[in-house]
Amino acid sequence: MGRVSNAVSRANSRLSVQLAAVLLAGSTLLSMVLGLFRDRLLNSTYAPNAVTGSVGYPVGLDAYTVASIIPEFMFILLVSGALSVSFIPVFNSRMQKGNKVSAWQLSTSLVNLLAVITLVSSVLIIIFADPLVRYVVGPGLDESGRSLAVSMLRVIAINPFLFAISAVVASIQQAVGRFVFFALAPTIYNIGIIIGLVFFTNGITIFGVEVFEGGIMGVALGVVLGSMMQLVVSTIGLIGLGFDYRFKIFWKNKGFREVLRLLPPRSVDQGIDYINGIVETNLASRMAEGSVRFYQQATTLHYVPINLIGVAISTAAFPQMTERLSQGRTDLFRSELQKILRVIIWLALPVAAITYFGRGYLVNFLFNGGQPIVAGLLGILAVAILFRSIYHIAARSFYAQQDTKTPLYISIFVIALNIVLAIYFTMGLRMGIYGLAWAQSIVAIVEVIILFAIMTYRIPNLFDAPFIGAVGRMVSSTGFMAIVTYVSVQVLALSANDVSFMSSFPKFVVIVLASAVAYLGLCRIMKLDEADMVIGWLKKLVFARIIPKRLS
Repeated sequence: MGRVSNAVSRANSRLSVQLAAVLLAGSTLLSMVLGLFRDRLLNSTYAPNAVTGSVGYPVGLDAYTVASIIPEFMFILLVSGALSVSFIPVFNSRMQKGNKVSAWQLSTSLVNLLAVITLVSSVLIIIFADPLVRYVVGPGLDESGRSLAVSMLRVIAINPFLFAISAVVASIQQAVGRFVFFALAPTIYNIGIIIGLVFFTNGITIFGVEVFEGGIMGVALGVVLGSMMQLVVSTIGLIGLGFDYRFKIFWKNKGFREVLRLLPPRSVDQGIDYINGIVETNLASRMAEGSVRFYQQATTLHYVPINLIGVAISTAAFPQMTERLSQGRTDLFRSELQKILRVIIWLALPVAAITYFGRGYLVNFLFNGGQPIVAGLLGILAVAILFRSIYHIAARSFYAQQDTKTPLYISIFVIALNIVLAIYFTMGLRMGIYGLAWAQSIVAIVEVIILFAIMTYRIPNLFDAPFIGAVGRMVSSTGFMAIVTYVSVQVLALSANDVSFMSSFPKFVVIVLASAVAYLGLCRIMKLDEADMVIGWLKKLVFARIIPKRLS
């Protein structure tokens, strides 16, 4: 047992911002790949012929997508981002002052409070599952789809409770710079869902007695299994951190009361943001069969690079940004923010361009033979990749200052704008499901502009001449790279034989490599530091074993 504890402690050692970002990006990539594999299995199993349109589209996938919305909404509203951005600065300030007792009292109080709140919400979801599906998220589903969605919702309803405990445990590790088990948790969650899809959908038999007949309900059981596995892995990450859990809520703890003060604005901010997803699902359910699933798949694809770039880098940098401000070093905070912004923009620009031109390939990874509706949606959402990636560090720059209200007010405005635009585009202009994507992209741009307009007022010279010049060179490099990407896509165009993943993936890799080489070369010519760092790292990687150490 002691060896296991030592091994866990070594794995859970403190990491630098750069190494943490790489770890988080790598784990996010692995989790995303598993998520895409999960969705591909779902689509090939339950919608094998739903390639060109909605005729005969299986109702199970729309029902599953609808059933996932409410539990996710409750978790986002009560826990998710609200916990990390309100808990970490307060927890860090206690640790910086050496007050570990107060820090652990804060942590244990949050675990217990959020567990109680989310358990109550899970019970309420089970009780009111039918009206929630019928009137809120899936009013356009037919009777069979609605009934299936209600049944799946009642199974998945336990997720907010399981996720709440995992989130507090993960935030503790994130706050002290331990990211290994924090990074593993999402991957484990997807493995649980895949287990449900592969095994539970065939039915469950115990001692020769069939206890579950199978079908797509097995996926819902896999979701619950994944949540339980994620909780176990997150809890293992506490070994060696000295976490002192008590079955008690320390209401008099000042740090706990400070988090409770900061939590509501961010919770409402997160909840309002997710209300937009509920409205989009509501609108999509009223359209042709399959619209709910198609739009969800397009948004999933466009969130892959956002999570890999914007979320991973911002999450890794956030603890250090809060430390800079707790030390009173606003100058270092400004330089950190500039550096992180440059890296995010440098990465997100070419990825957005590759996503736009290579959308046919990306969609083919989820649907054998592709899906034109999803490809069209992804082409529109490609615009949002850059701005949604920037949004995460923009919002965290406010949270690091323990200001959760300003992003909240901005979110209220942009979400209202998104809902108005979505309704107007889909119903007024009759753009159908594409109107939802256009509303998303427009609002992503507006939100980032407003956030940074306010931040530049607080931090003068945030966007100074060197920064603006560097971004301009990044845009130019991306523009020239886009030509290479477009030509590569035309030369390696998908054919009727490129139906399977294995036949289309090699072509896509060639397109990405050609685009990456062109982009790095152009950035080097443009004298961008980010390119020099990557090229230097690649040289070490390639030539380290070729050039003898005695000659170096």
